[in-house]
This record gives sequence, C-alpha cells and structure tokens, in this order.
Amino acid sequence: MLYDSRSITANEYDKEVTVEGWAQEVRNLGGISFLILRDRYGTVQVTAPKKRTAPDVMQTIASLARESVVRVTGTVKASPQVRAGYEIVPASIQVVGPAKAPLPMGVVDKVDVEPETRFNHRYMDLRRPEVRAVFELKSLTTRLIDEYLVDNGFVEVFTPKLVASGAEGGSTLFKVDYFGRPAYLAQSPQLYKQMLMATGLDRVFEIGPAFRAEPSDTARHVSEFISFDGEMAHIDSQADVMAMVEGCTRFVIAEVRERGARELSVLGVDVSVPKAPYPVIPYERAIAMVREAGLRIELGDDLGTEGERLLGDLMLQDGHEMYWIIEYPEAAKPFYIMEKDGTPYSFSFDLDYRGQEISSGGQREHRYDRLVQRMQRLGLDPGSFEFYLNAFAYGMPAHGGWGLGVERMVQKMLGLSNVRETILFPRDRNRLVP
Repeated sequence: MLYDSRSITANEYDKEVTVEGWAQEVRNLGGISFLILRDRYGTVQVTAPKKRTAPDVMQTIASLARESVVRVTGTVKASPQVRAGYEIVPASIQVVGPAKAPLPMGVVDKVDVEPETRFNHRYMDLRRPEVRAVFELKSLTTRLIDEYLVDNGFVEVFTPKLVASGAEGGSTLFKVDYFGRPAYLAQSPQLYKQMLMATGLDRVFEIGPAFRAEPSDTARHVSEFISFDGEMAHIDSQADVMAMVEGCTRFVIAEVRERGARELSVLGVDVSVPKAPYPVIPYERAIAMVREAGLRIELGDDLGTEGERLLGDLMLQDGHEMYWIIEYPEAAKPFYIMEKDGTPYSFSFDLDYRGQEISSGGQREHRYDRLVQRMQRLGLDPGSFEFYLNAFAYGMPAHGGWGLGVERMVQKMLGLSNVRETILFPRDRNRLVP
C-alpha cells in the first residue's frame, strides 16, 4: 500500500510504510540527512541518521537532485519537532524519475517567476500547491454546477464543437477544413440547446469548451474557454432564467467555501457568498450610473471593460458583489434574443461579478416568423440556418437560457488577476503550445 502525507496518522507510528513524491529539499548535515518529500496533499520529512541508515540509502539521498521522483520505504516515528508530528526513518529509497539540473523554474523558491515562463513549464508550475489548488477548486466548481442543475430537473447534454455556422456572427469564428467543406469551431452550443427545447428535454445544460477568435490581449479574454450553458423551456419571462442562474451561482460559491476549505486556506482566500437577491439594473440606468461616475459613454454603447469596472465599484460600495444588468439594446444582441416590443431594447441580461461580466443570456425568440424576420433584418440568410429553424416550425415553447464563463467565475471568486491563471494550458493569439 502506498501512503501519502494525508493518510499517515498516529495509527502508523512505529510501522513500516511506503511513500512517493518529489524531492523538494535535501539537507546533508554530516551525521544526519533530511529529505523533504512533497506529494499532492503536503510534505513528508524523511530523516536518515548515518549510524542507523544503510550506506546506499545515505548515498542516494546525498546525490539526489531536487524535484526527482523518489519512493521511500521506512518506519514512521513520532516527532513533535516536525510540523506533521512524525518523520520516516528510511530502510530503502528508489529514484523513480530523476530530475535534470538546473530546473527550468523553481517550485518552492521564494522568487517570482514570469507568467510566460510558468505557462511554458506548466508541468512544473502545477507542482506548486497554490497553483494546483486553483484547479482543484475549478473541478469542485463544475461538480457543484452539475449537482445543482440535476437537482433542479436539468439533463446534461453534449453538443457538436464542429459546426456549419456561427451562433454569434462570423468575425470571431475559427474556420477549419471539414473534409473539403468549410466548418467552424463552436462559439457556443446556442443553436443546439435551443433546438432541444422542442424535444421534451425541456431543461438542459452543458459544460464544455467554446472558441472565440478574438484578437484581444487582456486579462479576461482567451481563445478557448470552458462555458457553462443552460436552456429551459415553458418559462413566463427571463426572470425565470435569472432566478435559476442566481440560485446556482450562490449555491456553488457557498459550497466552494465549505467543501473547498483546504484549498482556500492554501491560497489564503476567504470566499464570500454574494448577497441575495442580486440587484437588477436596467441598461439605461447602468449607463447613467457610469456617466455620473465620469465615464464618457452614450446610450447604445457597450459598457466595455471600464464601464463594467466602474459599475462594479459602485455596487461594491453598497455591498453587492453580483448584480444583473438587463434590457440591452436589441441591435447589440444576437438574432435569437427576443425584442421588447415598442422599445429599442430586448429581453436580455448580463450577470456581473465584482465589475466583470461572467454570464449573458435572456429570453429567446421562439416564434418562427418573428425569428426569421429578425435574422433578415440583421443581414443573415435564413436558408443557412434551416437545420435550426425547422425546430421552431413544429411547436416550440417559450424558452430562455444563458452562457457562463466558468474560468471567469473562478477567477473572480478567488480574486485572481488574470483568467489564464484558471486555465491549465491557456490559448490566446500568442500561445498555441504547450
């Protein structure tokens, strides 16, 4: 049986165990040698007194390169001087995977490493407990989303990522060759999850990759990200959709705070659960608020990064970390969003988290004729969307949905400066490897 730093307790004292991990630190002090072994959950101190340790074991420890993978078999001894309360006196040691020197970057050294160096050597970067904790919390986040949605009657689905047309316009599509025909990487599962609303699967969600060819070098934009998308039918208004997203995000954050306590302590982060209900701010009011705060912006304009930041600061002053912005101009929204008749606005919303949009959605146009008219008005050829429109021609209920950037949510929840910190191998216009 292989033990780890978490599983060794007082029950193992004076017993023989085997542990394996990376050689974090080696100290040779003449009559005694110390090896600090690091695994996923912490560290184990291996203490080798020269008089009681085989010469070959002493020699292996003395010649060991940092970050080599080693397997140690020895006896657990109580040791109040050691942080874990015990140490292992080795009987044998095996170098499973030797490490070259010098290392491409430090793991426990108190030296700042440039982000590009870290991303180039992600396999080393992830050995750092605080970096690994981010991804354990991201995994917990997606698991909690799944738990909440399934408990609320949703079915998890998986839609194509190679598509014939884009859901949100051609300027941000990645074009690929599909057996001699043009195809694209999916920007979102939008068209497919709407089609499913005509099937009887009236509540669906998907957590999967999405692709945007945005030439943006910002702390919030990447070319490939994980999107949490949902769609629900038989709604009365977009308020039904907003209530579902609000309940889900509050549940996730509260449970991350509870179930992710160990990882949060590694990061030194105290996650707070946003106050409910989330305030609802009409677009016109949001524009007025940021104008009063000094931003030059007009009705019809997008809030943009600076407008979102300003609005976030204003909302934080009132103690609100999450809040809705609703009824955006219909001209700025995709063809599938329902217009608010008699106004230039739409039944749409964004969910912002401390000054950054993390989710967007709204009520969809489910009426076939109105949907075709809207597509034509926006310069789209309905014939190119026949596969999608057919689902609306034979009985489509009123429905709405959302898309939420999982990495953006994790970034804001953990107070990270860049969304790339939440992505194992980030993709942007400058990075395609590793």
